Amino acid sequence: MTENLPGIWPPPANPVRITGVDLLMQDGAHPLFQENAVAIEENWQAEAHANPHLFNGQMVLQRQLAFDNGIIRGMAHAIPYSTLLWWRKQPTPEGALHLFGFAVLVSSDNAIVAIRMSAHTANPGMVYCAAGSLDLNDIVDGRLDLSGNMRREVREETGLDLDEADADPHFYASHADNRVVVFRFHRFSMTAAEMVARIEIHMPHDAEQEIDGAVVIRSADREAHHYNPMMFPILDMFFTRSDN
Repeated sequence: MTENLPGIWPPPANPVRITGVDLLMQDGAHPLFQENAVAIEENWQAEAHANPHLFNGQMVLQRQLAFDNGIIRGMAHAIPYSTLLWWRKQPTPEGALHLFGFAVLVSSDNAIVAIRMSAHTANPGMVYCAAGSLDLNDIVDGRLDLSGNMRREVREETGLDLDEADADPHFYASHADNRVVVFRFHRFSMTAAEMVARIEIHMPHDAEQEIDGAVVIRSADREAHHYNPMMFPILDMFFTRSDN
């Protein structure tokens, strides 16, 4: 049985400023998968029939999280992607926590540049920061490299390199319905139009063809685009901060 992590969950504020993450991989199957394998497989058959482009690869899902003196600590297991698809359809998704990272791309003219997902993905038409779930490529010495995941996903989906940007000194995290996004603002010297042009040049060379365009965001209006709801705290924070 996995021991409890030190700290509390959820954090006392939402969003909350954090000083780091420490996400430890665990051996064996995630209890969520063990307990619901039949239902997960049945749902996968339906999902794959409706969208043959989906791939049931291995990803990482947290089993437990704790907030400990500014650090988010976690214990995770590798799962097939079908587990996440089943879990997120439940009326009250419990038994796991889906933690992922958003590198928030900020232009020199103070816009957020996000992406819109392609029709063949699991989130068709949805707008959010270029990102992807943690997977086996993000495991380094038994722990998950969230910053490395953020850098890789931005590069793969947009062609932009986070090393070209000035990263804000702080990370933040927000949570809702057992979903947790760790985010950080990255400020580029390019205008939004220049960033979009770079992304559009890259798009034909993306083997996965996961996005169908870049989206320039200039307000916290929740109805402006078909947003992933985890974007809302980020938009609220950015467009109300006095230093933007």
